[in-house]
This record gives sequence, C-alpha cells and structure tokens, in this order.
Amino acid sequence: MAALKWGIIGAGNIGNAFADGLSQTDSCELVAVADMNKKAADELAGKYGVSTVYDSAASLIADDSVEIVYIGMPHTMHAEWSVRALNAGKHVLCEKPMAINEADAMTVIETARRNGKFFMEAFMFKCHPQTHKVVEMVNSGIIGDVAVIDASFSWPCGGGLEARTFNPKMGGGSLLDMGCYPVTLARCIAGAALGKDFAEPVEVRALAHIGEESKVDEWTTGMFKFDKDILARLGSGIARDDHNMVVIAGTKGRIELRDMWEANGDKPGEVTITLTGLERDTEEIMVKGEKSIYAIEAEAVATAIAKGKLECPYNQWVDSLGNMAAMDKWRLAIGLAYPCETNGAYSKPIGLDKLEVLPGSKMPFGEVKGLDKKVSKLVMGVDNQMTIAHATAMFDDFIMRGGNAFDTANIYDDCMPYTGETVYMENLMGQWLKNRGIRDEIVLIGKGAHTPNCNPEGMVRELEESLGRLQVDAVDIYFLHRDNPEVPVGEFVDALNEQKDKGRMTLFGGSNWSMERVMAANEYAAKNGKQGFAAMSNNFSLAQMVQAVWAGGVASSAPEFRKWHEDTQTSLFAWSSQARGFFVPGVASPEKKHDPEMYESWYSADNFSRQARCFELAEKKGLHPCAVVLAYVLGQKFPVFALIGPRKVSETTASLAGLDVTLTEEEMSWLNLED
Repeated sequence: MAALKWGIIGAGNIGNAFADGLSQTDSCELVAVADMNKKAADELAGKYGVSTVYDSAASLIADDSVEIVYIGMPHTMHAEWSVRALNAGKHVLCEKPMAINEADAMTVIETARRNGKFFMEAFMFKCHPQTHKVVEMVNSGIIGDVAVIDASFSWPCGGGLEARTFNPKMGGGSLLDMGCYPVTLARCIAGAALGKDFAEPVEVRALAHIGEESKVDEWTTGMFKFDKDILARLGSGIARDDHNMVVIAGTKGRIELRDMWEANGDKPGEVTITLTGLERDTEEIMVKGEKSIYAIEAEAVATAIAKGKLECPYNQWVDSLGNMAAMDKWRLAIGLAYPCETNGAYSKPIGLDKLEVLPGSKMPFGEVKGLDKKVSKLVMGVDNQMTIAHATAMFDDFIMRGGNAFDTANIYDDCMPYTGETVYMENLMGQWLKNRGIRDEIVLIGKGAHTPNCNPEGMVRELEESLGRLQVDAVDIYFLHRDNPEVPVGEFVDALNEQKDKGRMTLFGGSNWSMERVMAANEYAAKNGKQGFAAMSNNFSLAQMVQAVWAGGVASSAPEFRKWHEDTQTSLFAWSSQARGFFVPGVASPEKKHDPEMYESWYSADNFSRQARCFELAEKKGLHPCAVVLAYVLGQKFPVFALIGPRKVSETTASLAGLDVTLTEEEMSWLNLED
C-alpha cells in the first residue's frame, strides 16, 4: 500500500521522537512539519529530509499533500487543532491528553465521527506488544482474580516555573502529563479482569501537593475502585522521582513491569515481564518490540486507516473519553482547575471561528401560537451540566445540529462531588449565552414557582432570580413548574400577565398542570381580556405514566387530554418522552424490578404491550426502539416538542435518530393499542 503521508505540528521533544518513529516504517512518510518556532521546525525537517516547513499549524492542515496530522502541541491546544484538522479533511493522531477535560474531548470525537476521519489519542504504549501480552496474561487467570493495580509515572521534570509542565495556562501539572498513563492502564487491566476492553472506576479518591507558586499538581496520588473491588493505587509527579513501575497483584500471584510506559524506547529491543506466584517460581517473560515504540504506534494507525477504520482497536474513542472522565474526577478530588476552564474562557467554539448550523441538518421545526420564532422539535434540557466546559460542548453541538430551543428551570442545580459546591444550571446557560452572543436566535424556556413556592409571589421571586442567573431581560416561554390548587387560577393568570406586560416573558403556560385547571385558567383569561396559557409542559410518551416520576408530575397521555390538545392545538413540551429508558432493550421487563422509579412509574400490562409492539416495529424498520418512540411523540396531531436531556454528545446523536422516522396513522394507533 502507498505510504501514509504525515504532517507533524509541534517540533518539540515529542515531535522529534515521533518523527524518528516514522522514519523506521515503510507504511508512513513525513512530508511536512509546522511549528511557531520556525527554526525548530527547520531543524526537525532537515534531520529527516523534509522540504515542506510551515510556521503555523493552519498552513500545514491546508496542505493537500498531508493526509494525517500528528499533533504534538501543548495540552491546551490539542482539542482546537484536532477539530480544525478533522474539519480540514485530515486524519489525526493527537498526543495525550487529547483535551483538557472530557467535555472538550467529546467535541473532538464528534468532529471525527461527523467528518468520517480517523482519530486516535497517542498513548503509544497501548499499541506495544508488551501491553497486549499483559492483557492476555490477566485474561488467562494466571495470577487469579486481580485485586490491586499499583502504577506510577513520575520524575523531576525541571525547567522551573517557566516550563510548560509547571504552567497552569498550558495545562501543566503531573496528572495530564504523567498521570494519564497509569489511569488508562488501570482501566485497561481492570477491564481485562472483568472480561471487557476497559472498565470505569466506580469511586475515585485522591490527594495532591499543589505547588505554592506553580498552582499545579506537582505530585498526586489517586485511589480508584472498580467493580468486584478491584483497587488501583496510582501516582504521578513532575517534581519527584518514583519507582515508575507497574505491579498487578492477584489472588494467585502478580505481574511486575519495569518498562511499561516507554517499553523498548526509540530502538528495537526486548522488555521483561516478571511473573511471580504463590505456587510457582519467578518467571521472566521477554517481549520484543520489532521497532521503536513510536514506530509501532504509527504503523498501528496506518494499518487501521488502510482498512477504512476510524478508530484503532488499541485505543478506541469511547476508551479515550472514559479516560478523560476518570481524570476529571481525579482533578476534582484535588481541587485543580485550569484558567482555560473558567467561565469566560469558552468565548469561541472549539476549533471554529463561528458557531453555525451544519449543512444537511435534519432538525424539524414547529410553531407555538404567539411566538414569532420557529422552535426546534427537540429541546435541549439545561438540567445536568456541571461545568461551563460540559455546557459548552452540549449546547454548541445542539446548535450545530440545528436545535435552537433550551429548557431551563429555577430549581435545576446539583452538588459537585468532593467540593460540595452547588452549581445552578441557569448560571451555566447564562454564561454560554454571554459567550456566544446568540440570545435572539434561540428559544429560551424558563420554569419557576416550584413547590413550595408555587404561588404568585413565589413565581415573581423565582422569575427575577432566574433572569439574573441567565443574564437576560426575558424568556420566550415561561412555565409554572407545578400547580397549587389552593391558589385560584385567576391569581396566577393575573400575575403572569403582569410579568408579560413588564417584558419579562412572551408566552406562558403550565408544567404539570391538569387539563381542568388549564381550561379554567384560559376561561378566566378570555373573560378578563388577558393572555392565557399558550403551551403546556407535561409528561407525554408512548408509555403512559402509572405513577408520577416526581411529586406533582402530570401527564398529557390520556385520551381526553390528547383530544384537548388536538382541539385547541395547544403546544406540548413533553418531558420524559422516552419514558426514562423504558423502551431501551434490556432495561425494563416484567422480571426486572430492581429500579423502584422505573417499576412504580412505568410498569403496567398495557405499557409492556406497547413496548413489545415498539420492539417489533423497530426490528421491522431496522431502527432503535427509541427512534420509534420519538417518532410517535412528534407525530401527534398537535404541536409536540420533545425535551431531551443527554449527558454526552453521543447521546444527542442517538436522540436525533428518531427525526428520520415517519409513522403512518395506522402504525401510531397500533403502537398505542388503539387498533
């Protein structure tokens, strides 16, 4: 096969090491080098006979002769230039860590998926036969059940406070530079012990020394717990020396590795795996690296691309995302954040000059009577984002897919683990809106007057608080989050109209309001020349709610409520439109009653009949059942907008699958047991 043509961005130590690895392969060819330090780029290029040299990354990714880009820049630049290179049609091998946090990493992976381009995070040791041999040994059970994984990667880096490793503005500290190696290995070994490719920790605890002057973790130790009580003691440092070994202790023996991270280094050679056991002599197993560790990595990438793969089997996308998530937990435990993660730091989309809807977006839109904006049929829930990085990744992606509607609420908050800090989702939404400057282009939905503040005075107080957090003058639609039957509907209508007249909302309605109370409110409004409820936000799904998911929850799924929506054409913003996973295969069945919320809210004979028909129709159409459910919800004879609450960009991708599905009236009736 023709040699894969590489361009290297970053002519530092790691760029030089990788260039040397490329020179040892027949499947790869270095054709261009870029670095802001032109002298460094010239020196690297001259060493390997490369004639094309650039002083900017942008110039290199615009070079048509380059097929794949190796990114060896500082950590804080990894996500941006991975996205730019992928959007330019290049494959990418990006040095670890692939991003500063999991949120930024999700943006990179989605860009690769969308462009159909190869991407891999450059953990070179995972491509080495030593790692493959260790996984094989763990799988074989030769050391029994894995109990403890002990791994460290640490040495005094030097360079003082001017060095990249000690600079918080460049993602400095030991965890992202060194600790990511023990983390990814521990997840790999724990996964092998559990019969999987990798495992995610169920608990993370950590301590660190944060430099008084550097403000980064100069050394840190983490304790990870995996399923079946597999423990991992992990360490990293940039200002201390350590054993830099890996010990995998099992119930029948242990595996020791002294050259895990660099293996045989920059030349062909052997590495030693030491196996000891309770009932066996110590054995040394030799594993040979036919080429340098970087050459082995480059050839693994070239092989995958030649086979038309977008991922390398040795370091899959979901594995990299899991690694970033685990390191986020470690950083949270030691209280370390970077300047690039502050609220105002996400003033531009990652790797983009401007946030725009992608060509070919299939997002459908609907109308809500009285609103002069069209509303995307999927509405992003602003209810589970914990950081501005996470919010930015999710919201930017939603806009790029064509979405424009966001659902917030005064009570949506969460408590950060370890720190106990309360995070209000409206604050994150407000900061994102400020960063993007697109308030007029989106449909902003607010909710307030939640129990026990469900009265006109509580509504006004919570509305004012929400507008302050959101940093806006008004919302487009405002829902009373609960009803309080002890308050006459006229008092709610009067109070809402007063706030509407003050310019704080355009339309209003009720969330979790009964049909009777809404009808009474609108009758009062009509008699008194006032604006009534323009929309509702109740539960609506193919599965009919048996018991409210939350106290005061109301569904619009009953036949009489559906008919009222059809007759009045009142828009419905449906929450739990997928019945909280009831239609995901394997989640809910008559035999599975371990989840009280699922059991109490959705288990009924009729719902299981609907589930069976949904599965049958999905199989017939070659779809995921959730796509069928979404098509059912959006296919009603009145305006329905489905609230979605994805926590990952990949979950948004899954949600959009239902937009390609159209059901016939006969199929809709059959699914809902109306035939």
